[in-house]
Amino acid sequence: MTADNGAATAGAAPVTGPAAGTGVIHDLGYQHYDGPRLGRAAIIRALYWHSLRSAFGIGRGAKAKIVPILAFGLMCLPAIANAVAVATSSGHARIVDYDTYTYPLRTLVMLIFVAAQAPELVSRDLRSHVLPLYYSRPLRRHDYPLAKYTAFTVACLLLVEIPLIILYLGTIISVSGGSAVWGQTRALIPGLGVAALWAVLLAAIGLVLASFTGRRAYATGLIAIYFFLTWILAKLLVGIAQNGAAPGPGGLVAGVPLGARLPGLISPFTVVDGVRQWLGGTNPGPIPNPGSAGVAYGLMFVLLLGVSLGGLAARYRKVGAS
Repeated sequence: MTADNGAATAGAAPVTGPAAGTGVIHDLGYQHYDGPRLGRAAIIRALYWHSLRSAFGIGRGAKAKIVPILAFGLMCLPAIANAVAVATSSGHARIVDYDTYTYPLRTLVMLIFVAAQAPELVSRDLRSHVLPLYYSRPLRRHDYPLAKYTAFTVACLLLVEIPLIILYLGTIISVSGGSAVWGQTRALIPGLGVAALWAVLLAAIGLVLASFTGRRAYATGLIAIYFFLTWILAKLLVGIAQNGAAPGPGGLVAGVPLGARLPGLISPFTVVDGVRQWLGGTNPGPIPNPGSAGVAYGLMFVLLLGVSLGGLAARYRKVGAS
C-alpha cells in the first residue's frame, strides 16, 4: 500500500505555478466589445468637441459658465448699442468700426477670457495625470495639443467674430440700397480677418502658458500677468516716446518718431494692431501707424505664434513621455 502510493506519487506531474515572467488571463465573464474601432481621427474629433464645450463651460456647473457668458455679453454690447443707435438715428451712421471694434473693451475681455478658460482646457488633465491614458490609444504626440489649440482658437473666434456679425446685421437692416450693403460687407471682411489674428495668437499664447502648471489658479495668474504687464508696458513706452519727441523729418512717419512705433512689439495685443495697420488698416489704434516698421510687427506676430505652438508641442512631447 505504501509502495503503491509512493509509486503513484512519484509518477504524478508536479503542480507548479506560472513560469517566471508570464501572466495568467482570467475570464471574469465581462461582455466583449464587438463594435467598430473608430481610430485616431474619431479620438481627435471627440477631444476637440469636448475642449470646445469646456471653453464655454458646457457640460459643467453654473460657475464654469460665468466667465464665458459675461465675456460674450460684454463683447456684444457695442454691437447692440450700435444697432439701436443706427435704428433710431436719421443718418444711419455706424458708430463702431469693424477692424478696431472698441479696442480697449476687446483687449480687456479677451485677457480675462483667455486667462480663465485656457487652464480649463489643459491644466486639469496635467494635474490629474491622465495624459498617459490619452496616449495609450492610437493618438500621436502632437494630436492632443493640436485638438486643444484648434478648439480654443474656434472658441476665441466665436467670441470676437459673432459681435462683428451682429454689428453688421444691425447696420445693414437700417441702410438702404445695394451699394450701402456692399460697402458694409467690404468693411466687415477685413474686420473678420483682424479678429482671426486675435484668435489664433491669443489662443496659442494662452495654452502654452497654461501648460506650464497643473494648478489652474497659477496658470490663470501667469497668463493674466503676462498679457496685462506687456500691454501696459507697451502703452507706457509709446506715450513716453511720443511726448518726448520733437517733430522733424528724421525717423518720423506722419510726425511719429521711430521710438514710438517700436514699443508695440512688446505686447501681443499691440502686435496684432500693428499688423492690422501694416496690412492697410486706416482706423486709429492703440499705437501709431508703424509705417516702415510694419514688417517688424508681421515678423513678431509669426515669431510669437511659432514659439507658442512649438512650445506647446514640445511640452506635450515631454509630458506624454513621462
